[in-house]
Amino acid sequence: MSTPPTIKRSVVIAGHATSISLEPEFWEALRKIAAVDGVSVAGLIRQIDQNLVLSQHRNLSSAIRVFILRRLQEDLKLRKTAFLLK
Repeated sequence: MSTPPTIKRSVVIAGHATSISLEPEFWEALRKIAAVDGVSVAGLIRQIDQNLVLSQHRNLSSAIRVFILRRLQEDLKLRKTAFLLK
């Protein structure tokens, strides 16, 4: 079984360039979340990195994946609540 392809992109965080490797689907989800939040993808990654520094338990690529998962879980919870209130 082959591993899914990842796309590597560079982002400047706190004045330092860093490379992030994510699957295309995660880059797309990150782009959509950034658009909804009204920030750039780089800005959203910086926010995730700040939380990563505070939690000190994941690398940045993993933290981005977990952020996206949690965001989707929150959205599903909100949709379920809205449906039940109808």
